[in-house]
Amino acid sequence: MARVYLDHNATTPLRAEARAAMVSAMDLVGNPSSVHAEGRAAKMLVERARGQVAELVGCRPQQVIFTSSATEAAALAVAQKARHGGVYASLPTEHDCLSVWSEHEAAALHRADGTLFPDAVSSLFEWVDACDAPPLIAWSAANSETGIMARTSSVVGSGATPNGKTFSVICDITQMAGKVPVAYEAFTPSYAILSAHKIGGPKGIGALINFTAQDPDPILRGGGQEMNRRSGTENIVGMAGFGAAAQAALRDVAAGKWDEVAQLRSILEKAIASVSDQTIFVGNEVNRLPNTSCILTPGWKGETQVMQMDLAGFAISAGSACSSGKVKASKVLLAMGYDEIEAASAVRVSLGLETTEDDVLRFADAWAARFEKHQMRAA
Repeated sequence: MARVYLDHNATTPLRAEARAAMVSAMDLVGNPSSVHAEGRAAKMLVERARGQVAELVGCRPQQVIFTSSATEAAALAVAQKARHGGVYASLPTEHDCLSVWSEHEAAALHRADGTLFPDAVSSLFEWVDACDAPPLIAWSAANSETGIMARTSSVVGSGATPNGKTFSVICDITQMAGKVPVAYEAFTPSYAILSAHKIGGPKGIGALINFTAQDPDPILRGGGQEMNRRSGTENIVGMAGFGAAAQAALRDVAAGKWDEVAQLRSILEKAIASVSDQTIFVGNEVNRLPNTSCILTPGWKGETQVMQMDLAGFAISAGSACSSGKVKASKVLLAMGYDEIEAASAVRVSLGLETTEDDVLRFADAWAARFEKHQMRAA
């Protein structure tokens, strides 16, 4: 029986539109930095892709800076901290590409419903108030492990504490873009980051969205490409694929296709809940990404579940999997108040537009069979 891919938050299959755009771009000879006809044709492709990405994320085309990945985009944003008080902090639930740079992990902890613990909010505000100048804080729009959409409006608001002390935000929209309309609630961040391969584009191309009035100081210097904001010969093939994927993703969101995926997610969770009353669906009572289910079964290691489901023909991930492929207790779930055993017992199932009801029901049946064996061994 054919394998079923249910790990779309890790990476998505390449869209047909992106593939076609990339193949066409491969025939372009010119360097976008050249002024002759061939160079101008390549430059036009770059700017078309820039406009397509801008439309997806709700910004002006000139605010889009192409990078090699969301990770590079995060590094470029963090490098601007001198303009934001010289201090950078991340919430404990942030992706590693943002948390790795943090000099101070903001003491804000999330509840299971995606809101912040009241005492942590106070702690965050106290920390901001104590800063000599407005700091820069990483705050994701949606968590990649749980799918929980951040409720930032009550805390971030206009980017100020109750005492009027302001701060700036790097918003990770990598998982949100292309699944739900991109909106910035009550405030506009200073920067946003995203990646093509999360929306059906190619790997190795991302973008920093710069909402500030100043161009960022580059961390890659040389030829002055990307309007002197990121040097290096443009990856026009990747940009073409990114732009085409962004355009197609925007169309799918407008057509409500992800609402259908959310219905499949509900079918999946109901099927699993019918055989396991101890399983927790993290964040299922609040606003989540339509495709993401963080399934936590205490005492049944996520790593074990991933391997067993892989052998059964299903690709999923452990909620705590890191870039090296190793699994440990999820820092996200720990920050949300789960204990070590619980935080190591989660798997993430992330559906895609090509996922069918048969796919999720087959997965639920296979999961149930392995769960029954796990219970027998644990008895």
